[in-house]
Amino acid sequence: MPGQNEGADAHHPGVRHEEPARHRHLTAPVLEPAAGSSPGSAIESAIGSVAALSARGTLAEPELLLCPTCSAPLTGNGHRGALSGADRTSGGIGRTDGGISRAEGGADRLLAALRASESRFRAAFCDAVIGMALIDPEDRIIEVNPAFAGLIGRGVGELVRTHLHEIIDPEGMPDRLFSELVRGERERFRVEKQLKHREGHTVWSKLTVSLIRNGAGEPLYTLALVEDITEQRRLGDRLEYQALHDPLTMLPNRAYFFERLDAACLAPADEPAPGGAPDDRRVGVCYLDLDGFAAINEALGHHIGDQLLAAVATRLRRGFDGHDTHLVARMGGDEFAVLVTDSLGSEQLTELAARILEVLERPFDVAGHRLVITASVGVVERSVHETTPTDLVKDADATLYWSKADGRARWTLYDPDRGAHQLTRQLLATALRPALERGEFTIEYQPLVGLADGTVHGAEALVRWRHPRYGTLSPDRFIPLAEETGAIVPLGTWVLEESCRQARQWLTEFPETETFVSVNLAARQIWDSDIVADVARVLERTGLPAGLLQLEITESALLGPGGRPLQALQALADMGVRIAIDDFGTGYSNLAYLSRLPVHVLKLDGTFIEGFREPAAADRPGLPELGSRRSDADEQIVGAMVQLAHTLGLTVTAEGIESAAQAERLRLTGCDTAQGWYFARPGEAELVAAILRDGGPALDRR
Repeated sequence: MPGQNEGADAHHPGVRHEEPARHRHLTAPVLEPAAGSSPGSAIESAIGSVAALSARGTLAEPELLLCPTCSAPLTGNGHRGALSGADRTSGGIGRTDGGISRAEGGADRLLAALRASESRFRAAFCDAVIGMALIDPEDRIIEVNPAFAGLIGRGVGELVRTHLHEIIDPEGMPDRLFSELVRGERERFRVEKQLKHREGHTVWSKLTVSLIRNGAGEPLYTLALVEDITEQRRLGDRLEYQALHDPLTMLPNRAYFFERLDAACLAPADEPAPGGAPDDRRVGVCYLDLDGFAAINEALGHHIGDQLLAAVATRLRRGFDGHDTHLVARMGGDEFAVLVTDSLGSEQLTELAARILEVLERPFDVAGHRLVITASVGVVERSVHETTPTDLVKDADATLYWSKADGRARWTLYDPDRGAHQLTRQLLATALRPALERGEFTIEYQPLVGLADGTVHGAEALVRWRHPRYGTLSPDRFIPLAEETGAIVPLGTWVLEESCRQARQWLTEFPETETFVSVNLAARQIWDSDIVADVARVLERTGLPAGLLQLEITESALLGPGGRPLQALQALADMGVRIAIDDFGTGYSNLAYLSRLPVHVLKLDGTFIEGFREPAAADRPGLPELGSRRSDADEQIVGAMVQLAHTLGLTVTAEGIESAAQAERLRLTGCDTAQGWYFARPGEAELVAAILRDGGPALDRR
């Protein structure tokens, strides 16, 4: 067996012996001590046995002499390498002539081998750099080496008969592994345990436990090898801390945050709460972002921004990190989060968010700068059974940006309906371009009617999305998304070409009417494409005269920074295309621009027309009420804008006409054209063709 032939200088190295069963499990080449004796008395026992044999004048059976290395019987036939040449000549140790002297010589050699073996073992045990301890079945130390004693600041002698639990923390000892060791299912096991140093501090060790058995295979001793890994643990702890904490603010980082959140959400949920009530654990997050932090970085430098982040972290830590159920973490950039495990409800989280805003309101003194910042906070709170860590943080992040969109410096509680709407927006934004390729968009037309004669002068093209899941979507559902994603450029080009092609068909069928088509133009179409070239190409391809195309652009896009929109619109106007300012009166409303812009039409926003739903002043006896005064004011404003437009050579179109009274009052102000449900709802191109075919006034043909 390995280890039992090492140092076999007492017999011939080529000889192998079958081991007696009672010695196969022993790991040291020593005789088994008598009950109650120490392992060191093995040599004395051997000497006493030999002396007894000499007193009787003969040796017992040759098997009583054992090889000190392998414990095999020393016989004349089986172990001749242990005998001298004279012994071999005389026929071996088993012969009776001269037997006593030969026995004494064999015993001397045996005792010398035992002493040499024990000396080697003692040297290896005492000089080992790894701590070693031999422990009895009652967990008391039989013997330790100096390395073990020095590891815990004690002497070798004072540790003998010391109970193991006095120096090793029994908490967490692997009983299962020890049971497997006793049953022979494993040879050893390793654990990391804390040792108690004499001076009171803890020494981390790697403990390897082996079992020494007696001849019957029963556990006899436990051998423990102990290696000091305190520095390794400290290094590991430092690396773990660095991996789980932000180096700038020393707060837990995103990884640590998710560890705690995972633990809160994935804790055993099937076990009933105390008292038999169902488990109703809840969790909440306040996700916050500093408002205007990028401006501080740009104006004062990133080093000031870093110091500000550290100061914010200090306030958050002092204010909200003292509870076992609260964790303040830096999620990245200028975003922080406060995790609340075992929350009591959304009210607790909203109160916490309000306190966060209050704490951050006080000015920060950073490197000689007095900085005032605010924060926007998104709040999510729900049962752990209704969420996952990923969904919770995703919703908290979305709610944070709702808070910014609602005006900043506030908290916003997550709204499932708003979240569903946001998800729908995202799905629609992703599906826009593929939908255009699949032909899911269509165009409806709403007549533009002259208020003086009631005839159709033109029609506005309104794009619709025939979505396979959500049905028909109006422009306000997807046009803003198209502008955000850039899909407005290919979509706008498609609408322009289809509308011009339809207007050309009307011109072919009704040449005397010269019905124009009005197409909405997004500002991004001007910035992201060569709109002048696109329009020229479409007009050439469809054969529509430029004068029968009207492009509508919002006031804010027309009067925005830079000169490119004005240059493009001037080039289009030079081609003969009509330019209309859409929703006039809701943007800059800089009247000085009107005399210098290449504009032909002003389209009044529908908010000005709402006042025309009230009866005229002549039809209201008595004192006017508040709504009546607003109606009169709207009428005066519209009348003034119409007069101004006419003075500048522009025509005026009103949107949102729903009744004959509104149409008549607008006509009296001098408004030129109008559109609305009173005349006709948006519909297929055939609706406009039918009105033109009849040649009469346009009225709602529902």
